[in-house]
Amino acid sequence: MTALSHRSGEAMTPALYRIGEATKVLRMSRTVIYDLIRTGRLRTVKEGRTRLVPASAITDYVALLEHEAGAVR
Repeated sequence: MTALSHRSGEAMTPALYRIGEATKVLRMSRTVIYDLIRTGRLRTVKEGRTRLVPASAITDYVALLEHEAGAVR
C-alpha cells in the first residue's frame, strides 16, 4: 500500500497505486498497463520520478470498460 491513503470505513485503502500494485488490482500485465497509460485509457500522476495510478483512475477505467461492453450488446 502506498503512503498516501484515504479512509473507507475502518479499513485504509490506497489513494495511489504503484504500477506493480495496479497490475495486481486490474489483473493485467505490466506491459498492458503501460500500453493503457500510453494510449490515455489509464490516467497516472508523477511524484518525483515515481509514476502512480490514482484509485479514481482505476475506477474510471473499469467504468470505461463497462460502458464499452454495454455499447457492444
